[in-house]
Amino acid sequence: MAAAATTGAGGASGLVYKRLLLKLSGEALMGKGEFGIDMAVVERLAREIAEAVSAGAEIAVVVGGGNIFRGLAGAAKGMERATADYMGMLATVMNALALQNALENANTPARVLSAIPMPTVCESYVRPKALHHMKSGRVVIFAAGTGNPFFTTDTAATLRAIEMDCQAVAKATKVDGVYDSDPRTNAHAKRFDRLGYSEVLARDLKVMDGAAIALARDNGLPVIVFSIEEPGNLLKVLRGDGRATVIE
Repeated sequence: MAAAATTGAGGASGLVYKRLLLKLSGEALMGKGEFGIDMAVVERLAREIAEAVSAGAEIAVVVGGGNIFRGLAGAAKGMERATADYMGMLATVMNALALQNALENANTPARVLSAIPMPTVCESYVRPKALHHMKSGRVVIFAAGTGNPFFTTDTAATLRAIEMDCQAVAKATKVDGVYDSDPRTNAHAKRFDRLGYSEVLARDLKVMDGAAIALARDNGLPVIVFSIEEPGNLLKVLRGDGRATVIE
């Protein structure tokens, strides 16, 4: 696990993870709706991120697009897979812009950087530019996945976390960690506090897709799975005392 961060100019005393990439699913943004964006939920998530930034953390975010369009679902209905995936990438840009708006309203500067250039809407992803934004105290929201079809936003999150020299990638879910089965349907599901990358892959635990876990393993990047439903949980994760499963 990453060593505890020391007190610095950013006031990050007590943070185990000074620089973190947060992976949010598109579904997390739709609240109790069946599709679309629930701005009340987005504003709550923005406040969580703003609180983390105020504590001295440097935060990057990757948002999925499943609340608007999911590439695999489109392909399953007969659409060509690459085209469906590009449509899913565009959905992530919409979500990223909504989150940026909510962060700005929470007085937390943010920038959207897209892997697919669209200069009238947001900045294009360039690694030095993204690093500069993070060092300047801005939340960087990465949109459009990796810019390539056939890769999930989980893989994009892992890739960007490594590129940004993050100490961990935190996957926000609706449950408080990784279980051997769905705890919402199985009352006897076993929860794990810690797991190895190889065990996740061998047991096919569906935390992230295999490519994302393998990329994290090959680069020694811890993956933290936690619940975003509980207020204040992101800051707890940054301090190393949140209820979560750590994969390393």
